[in-house]
Amino acid sequence: MDSEGLLLQTLVYLGAGVIAAPIAKRLGLGSVLGYLIAGIIIGPFALSLVGEQADVMRFAEFGVVILLFMIGLEVRPALLWSMRKTIFGLGGAQVVLTAMAIGGVSLLLGLDWKIALAVGLVLSMSSTAIVLQTLDEKGLRQGPVGRAAFGVLLLQDLAVIPLFALLPLLAAAPAHLAAETAEHAGGHGGSLIAGLPAWLQTLAVLAAVAVVVGGGRYVVQPVFRFIAQSRLREIFTATALLIVVGVAALMQTVGLSPALGAFLAGVVLAESEYRRELETDIEPFRGLLLGLFFITVGAGINFKVILSQPLLLAAIVIGMMVLKFAVMFGLALAGGASHRAAAAVATALAQGGEFAFVLLTFTVGAGVIGADLAALLTAAVAVSMALTPLAMMGYEKVADMLEASIPDVKPDDPDFDEAEPDIIIAGFGRFGQITGRLLGANGFTSTVLDSDIEQIDVLRRFGRRVHYGDATRLDLLRAAGAERARMLVVALDDKEKTSELVEKAREAFPNLIILARAFDRRHAYDLLANGADAIERETFEGALAMGVTALRRLGFRAHRAHRAADYFRGHDLRAFEELRPMWGQEEAYILASRDAAQTTERLLAADLARMKPGDFDGWDASGREEETLESEDAEFRRPD
Repeated sequence: MDSEGLLLQTLVYLGAGVIAAPIAKRLGLGSVLGYLIAGIIIGPFALSLVGEQADVMRFAEFGVVILLFMIGLEVRPALLWSMRKTIFGLGGAQVVLTAMAIGGVSLLLGLDWKIALAVGLVLSMSSTAIVLQTLDEKGLRQGPVGRAAFGVLLLQDLAVIPLFALLPLLAAAPAHLAAETAEHAGGHGGSLIAGLPAWLQTLAVLAAVAVVVGGGRYVVQPVFRFIAQSRLREIFTATALLIVVGVAALMQTVGLSPALGAFLAGVVLAESEYRRELETDIEPFRGLLLGLFFITVGAGINFKVILSQPLLLAAIVIGMMVLKFAVMFGLALAGGASHRAAAAVATALAQGGEFAFVLLTFTVGAGVIGADLAALLTAAVAVSMALTPLAMMGYEKVADMLEASIPDVKPDDPDFDEAEPDIIIAGFGRFGQITGRLLGANGFTSTVLDSDIEQIDVLRRFGRRVHYGDATRLDLLRAAGAERARMLVVALDDKEKTSELVEKAREAFPNLIILARAFDRRHAYDLLANGADAIERETFEGALAMGVTALRRLGFRAHRAHRAADYFRGHDLRAFEELRPMWGQEEAYILASRDAAQTTERLLAADLARMKPGDFDGWDASGREEETLESEDAEFRRPD
């Protein structure tokens, strides 16, 4: 490809990604599906704006290489130990049982047992890139669903090492398949071990792994230390990329996956003092190249194979995804997950993975699987990857429909058998717990509602009595004692549900005092308009406390730092009330907000300037009540 052609191809790929990803995200489809659709549109089977994908795919796969390197950086011994049950228990069982299930079905369909086993092992892998990206966009990466999926994916990535060593041993008749697979094995034509016997290939794989582990521990870290001393950040970034590319090239030379080598390199550096710097420097390359990888996957879907055998391919895709879903769902339930969490993990992991592309090419070259079967399975894996975002969307809709149509199932003690509560607390996460503990310590009884099963289980281990249920249901609020309670504290971690609950509770229980957690100033105005008696912006007081700490660290006396925060609080609350009538008039509100911010800064500067250096020298936190400001302006009242 000449320079002009390369420039044009770059323009097409970047344009497709820039246009498709934001549109797909805006439509709720997720960026992954947007990239895949963009690839299909520009690919040779649609607009044909790009040609052969082999060269671009090799470059795009570097995004997966970097992703695996960064995952390796997270695999510290402490993490492995804390997640040992998820990684080695759940993950190991998933790989083994999925391989057995798919291999068993393949055997029943007439494949030789060695080929069936190889197919099962290859298709047991899931797409690390698509799963993690999708969970990130759904906000599930940090919860129990994300942890379970990450553990299984991590075990799969680790399992690729023995797979590269063991798959050549399944070769039934390498000589017979050599002519058929010569063209397809070209992807590994640069391998130095391609012509060696299977047992020597296995030894070469183990030796390459040993070189990466030993070199990373005894060579790479001293190199980073030397580079760090130069204080040239761009050289540090270049060195990090050099290490990743070098390890990937080394592994490819001996016939292994470059991504696998990068993963091992990351694991070796996981305990290094340079881990955080490496993650920060490489992150931008990961996102960009992963987007390119998804586009090339979409563009590389072989519609000729799909159209030539559509029913067979559909049966393979559906059968694979159903089998993988069933195995993972059962294992997650056996591990103690809720039905919804188990279904989420199983849906996320139901596709084939990017390692399947590499393993299929590898098995063809090793004479394990024939070229025609490999082409069919490659198309099936690509289609399953493209279907994953749609499957997650379908799962969410079905789960929401079932949740809406089935009465709430409470974990236990469904009846509210406490004495009449003073307060009902809706939501007992990081915000509601602090409020509830303070009220309880001062002698008030409360009934707590939460809809997060995992959170409830954790709280009950600590002796907290929490009821399961959706607090926006009026019948549940009545059963909890809302008609007799004095106050409702809304501390839900969901902006829309908070507004909905405040509005419903105000209409149904007019005598109930309603205090609500607001996510920001705009949300606070909405809550007050919906009937809240008072609101608390969730980050306001924490941010003020951080500001006080910063001022004291910068040399302010304690009384001066706290007085500055009190002045700021008073001016901000006054501005809040003054701007409240303009809420809903977007342009007028924005202009008034700008003026209010400038006025607040001038008044705050004037207040601080009036403070004499010697004032309140003996003041500290214990005597702060001597200079508490008037509280009238600090209360947000519902209009009469």
